[in-house]
Amino acid sequence: MAAAGVRGLSELRNRLKQQCGCKIRSWISSRHYAGDSNLIEGSEAINWYPGHMVSATRNIREQIRSADFVLEIRDARIPLSSANQELQEILNRKKRLIVLNKMDLANPNMALKWKEYFESIGQNHIFVNAHHSKTVRKMLEMARTQLQSAIAKEPTLLVMVLGIPNVGKSCLINSMSNITRGNFSVQEQPKRAKVGPLPGVTRHVAGFKIGERPSTYVLDTPGVLVPNIENIETGMKLALTGAVKDTVIGEERLARYLLSVLNSRSAHLHWKSGFIKPTATATDSLSGVRDLLASSCLKFDGSLENIEDMESLVDVQMGLLRKFFHVPVELGDAGLERVSKHLLDLYRRGKLGQYTLDIVPGKDSKILKVKL
Repeated sequence: MAAAGVRGLSELRNRLKQQCGCKIRSWISSRHYAGDSNLIEGSEAINWYPGHMVSATRNIREQIRSADFVLEIRDARIPLSSANQELQEILNRKKRLIVLNKMDLANPNMALKWKEYFESIGQNHIFVNAHHSKTVRKMLEMARTQLQSAIAKEPTLLVMVLGIPNVGKSCLINSMSNITRGNFSVQEQPKRAKVGPLPGVTRHVAGFKIGERPSTYVLDTPGVLVPNIENIETGMKLALTGAVKDTVIGEERLARYLLSVLNSRSAHLHWKSGFIKPTATATDSLSGVRDLLASSCLKFDGSLENIEDMESLVDVQMGLLRKFFHVPVELGDAGLERVSKHLLDLYRRGKLGQYTLDIVPGKDSKILKVKL
């Protein structure tokens, strides 16, 4: 088996050299849309393009040509905003499966609408939770089905995993590795990918073997964005879901955007069934924060379609959250930043509910634009 693995590795290197015309690094041997939440005004582009993304994007473009299959990982909460638009042209020419990860954080009803959308344009896709092996197994089965013709004639297969930062690529690869681990001897056990809560953990392209007969290698690539995110709303969504660092936009600005989204979608109506008096004192209390926001919405006598009224409501909510999180008024702007971090953390952990920020193209929307 070890000899077969070496032969497969050699074949893979030769294919990459022939098709890419580039030197193979040692990593392989070591193992737009119709948005609904138009809550902001502004034309400035959001730019978060660290130096490592420049070389990573170049490497991805070179190596993608050699891939037999691409798993394009996106965030289920932003199915279109989380697509790297600069890579779509070349991806459209490859066999690929769009993997919408973090389905546990997305709205199930919206997921069904997105499913219908992708089916209508003939795009293979699947919703997964990288932490649940059942959905990952289903993803592997779909990928294998699409690779049947290649499996029959190729001794070695190359599957590339790519996506923007923080969509869960490395976590998904680790799940794939755990599922396929039984296919290898002790000497061939695949290495785990690095995983972290912040964008930019994977800095270099890394290879992992996940299958035999034929030998199948997965390339885990760094998360890369476009150099400039021209649509500021897209940038806000990317930051809210963790693809762009908070400091690029600012925690308070992001928190206000989040509150505007929740208010505009009447989130409090969904929370009303569990409404109780806001007596909770724990800073991460689900019921406490939700009840506080629901109460402020129910007492609100303005119009959510009026910019000034919406901004006033958000101001009130930020003040209430400051008290709830026991943040002293004396801290000023620093206190609001602390409040914002608490709120964003609750959202990102799914404590405020399941929300899909992207709206299916073509769907009408009555969401208000608010300058933040």
